[in-house]
Amino acid sequence: MMEKSEKVEELISSQHVKEMRKLSYDCDICKKVFSLKCNLISHRRIHTGEKPYQCEICGKSFSDQSALTSHEGLHTKKKPYHCDVCGKSFSVSSVLTRHKRIHTGEQPYHCDVCGKSFSQSCNLSAHKRIHTGEKPYHCDICGSSFSQSYCLTTHIRIHTGEKPYRCDICGKSFSVSRVLTRHKRIHTGETPYQCEICGKSFSDQSALIVHKRLHTGEKPYHCDVCGKSFSQSCNLSAHKCIHTGEKPYHCDICGSYFSASNDLMIHKRIHTGEKPYHCNICGSSFSRSYCLTTHIRTHTGEKPYRCDICGKSFSSNHQLTIHKRFHTDEKPYHCDICGKSYTVSSVLTRHKRIHTGEKPYHCSICGSSFSRSYCLTTHIRIHTGAKPYRCDICGKSFSVSSVLTRHKRIHTREKPYHCDICGKSFSHNYHLTAHKRIHTGEKPYHCDICGKSFSSNSELVQHKRIHTGEKPYRCDICGSSFSQSYHLTNHRRIHTGEKPYHCDICGKSFSRNNALTTHKRIHTGEKPYHCENCGKSFSESRLLSRHKRIHTGETPYHCDICGKSFSESHALTIHKHIHRPGKPYLCDICGKSFSHKGGLANHRYIHTGEKPYHCDICGKSFSQNSTLTKHKRIHTGEKPYHCNICGESFSENRIFTAHKRIHTGEKPFHCDICGKSFAQNSTLISHKHVHTGEKPYHCDICGKSFSGKKRLNKAQIYSYREERKRVVSSLLYIYNIPLIYTMEVSKTFRFFLFL
Repeated sequence: MMEKSEKVEELISSQHVKEMRKLSYDCDICKKVFSLKCNLISHRRIHTGEKPYQCEICGKSFSDQSALTSHEGLHTKKKPYHCDVCGKSFSVSSVLTRHKRIHTGEQPYHCDVCGKSFSQSCNLSAHKRIHTGEKPYHCDICGSSFSQSYCLTTHIRIHTGEKPYRCDICGKSFSVSRVLTRHKRIHTGETPYQCEICGKSFSDQSALIVHKRLHTGEKPYHCDVCGKSFSQSCNLSAHKCIHTGEKPYHCDICGSYFSASNDLMIHKRIHTGEKPYHCNICGSSFSRSYCLTTHIRTHTGEKPYRCDICGKSFSSNHQLTIHKRFHTDEKPYHCDICGKSYTVSSVLTRHKRIHTGEKPYHCSICGSSFSRSYCLTTHIRIHTGAKPYRCDICGKSFSVSSVLTRHKRIHTREKPYHCDICGKSFSHNYHLTAHKRIHTGEKPYHCDICGKSFSSNSELVQHKRIHTGEKPYRCDICGSSFSQSYHLTNHRRIHTGEKPYHCDICGKSFSRNNALTTHKRIHTGEKPYHCENCGKSFSESRLLSRHKRIHTGETPYHCDICGKSFSESHALTIHKHIHRPGKPYLCDICGKSFSHKGGLANHRYIHTGEKPYHCDICGKSFSQNSTLTKHKRIHTGEKPYHCNICGESFSENRIFTAHKRIHTGEKPFHCDICGKSFAQNSTLISHKHVHTGEKPYHCDICGKSFSGKKRLNKAQIYSYREERKRVVSSLLYIYNIPLIYTMEVSKTFRFFLFL
């Protein structure tokens, strides 16, 4: 290292160079020394800008005769110098000489500081300026300095806007010839630069150099602020802007600023819609070259980037970088508004739109706006009906690639996302994120209408549709509309009969994944949802939510006709049938009508005698599940309904509801004949029999009829007591027992038992 530094000092020392080479001509502006006077004269033109040699065809000027001669060959197309190896022709002999070194590998020009060799003297001269730091070419517009003349020429075109190099295929213009050469390879598909390690080919030499660093691990560009290293200089330049906050590149359409010119160029394609990179397999177009490269791997299945921690492979380096942050828990991107951190910069950008409300992506068909570009792309497929992603196992097609990835996990049963708290596994990352909020209790999404909070954004979106009544998902078979997409998906399976989810224990099939998950708990006995009030456990979250309302007394479902409230949505649905005229559900056996489908289903069990619900304690069977639930409370003694006024508990909700009316004095059941009110519906029905004269309750002992069940019960008790008296008196008479006994039934009966 010391030896190298000494060599640099020797090179910089013009006195030492003079002594070594005996130079006699030096530039009075930059002090550079030359061995020939003609070279000094040519050199001075760099400082003066003089270009005395002019092309008589196009008028272009040059500072050197050889440059003019080379240029004139473009007009005449005369190329008298031929390579005897590959047959390529050149207009200048010196260019042929340089070209031949490609075949021979000759590099006759050596740097005496670091020993590096070059095939051209101009490359050596440019290289030496790395050691000396010399930048002799100055822009007289902005003052920027450059180490090579072509860099200055290219730079000046930024100010002038000149783009002299034009593609004869697509008409696109470029400011640098090598960029045009590279561009033409997009059309020809030529990839002349090949990696000798893995055999991969590239259209650009710089891309090959960058690629080789994947194999070597070389990162020669270092940030002098934080010490981070990069494999490409452009990445270092972009990184430095993080420290400086500089964004020098400005979009003249929307006013956005960017830290790198490449980012601005890519951004402009959002406005122009340009997608210059085309897949020759499926025809898809892309605005970025790396997007095309990554896309092609979808067809080839190539995943060259491998995680050295877990062994997982990825099709792009970017995906691997993000993946590694899951292992390290690194979140380098921070929101300066709420302080939240993210592993990916694009996620931070999307997150900020929550604060700003920005939706920059607009649908040209229906005018809908979106905060994410992929949301717009996916949305447009609703209009076009395109489903480009196909499952190679079952043949099902999808409009979004991520949905296909998730779908494949149904076949593979893969669950790659694990909760580090309870160990539960999930097939989707967002399910894990939502699950973790069960442990943390976090509910970051708030409804601005009613103030209710939710643990996921999708839940909030679905909830808002309760307020708006929006049902954007429509079945194209029967026309039914739904507020949630998965409801539509589940509904369609009614028409198709599809049941893609199978239980691996009993073989039963289900149309919904959550139905399969719930079903499996029958086999495992798992009840993961616990009530923190009474400790009772449930196999489904909805059952827990319903149960909690017993403790809170909450009745969130209100009838908009009569104002009655219910703790469950299905109870409200059933109730609304009272207000509707007619009973559309008809029993085909006895002709009885019902206002709701469930009532008809329960009624049919009367005819069939079927009792599918069995008590596992006493073996008794029931036709309804709710009746079995109530029956089990006889064995357990459970009384889950508690009155918070007097503290009394009840085993059934209907008894609890009737009890509450004792405290409130409420009598919601009114007689439409005399206006009398009652606390219970059964009492009102019995009362109406007074007006109608109907006596539907018959005693099978005495044959008498009654208008109410209570009166029948009373009559039956009286008949039973009278019969008992008669039997006891007969027995006493038969056995001739002289006993003065009271006619009070209880005493007589007790005496008889004593005998």
